[in-house]
Amino acid sequence: MLIQDRIKLIMKSQKASASEFADTIDVKRSNLSHVLSGRNKPSLDFLAKIINHYPNVNAAWLVTGTTSEGDFKGGEEAKMTQQQETIAYSKEATPSEAKRIQQVIAFYSDGTYEILTPSEQ
Repeated sequence: MLIQDRIKLIMKSQKASASEFADTIDVKRSNLSHVLSGRNKPSLDFLAKIINHYPNVNAAWLVTGTTSEGDFKGGEEAKMTQQQETIAYSKEATPSEAKRIQQVIAFYSDGTYEILTPSEQ
């Protein structure tokens, strides 16, 4: 996974548009756009702004794509947060919405990942 993909995952987890994210971490919107498109690599200052503003983001994961915990939040805090998000989501969903899983991304401790899509039944 490329660094711009990891930044996009952070944005998605924060439910932030590109312009909101750029404003939040105090970078120019054009700089973020260039990073997300792959035109430019993020500077150390750019990455530091993300890490400083989002303390739940694991710095090693952001920079390299790997951590000993295997996720972007790191360790037990991530597991608890994911469980809380799952519970909150299940309370909000109603049977009439008929939501279906489109894909699941599994991140492995060796830095690889796999995109899983359910078969239609």
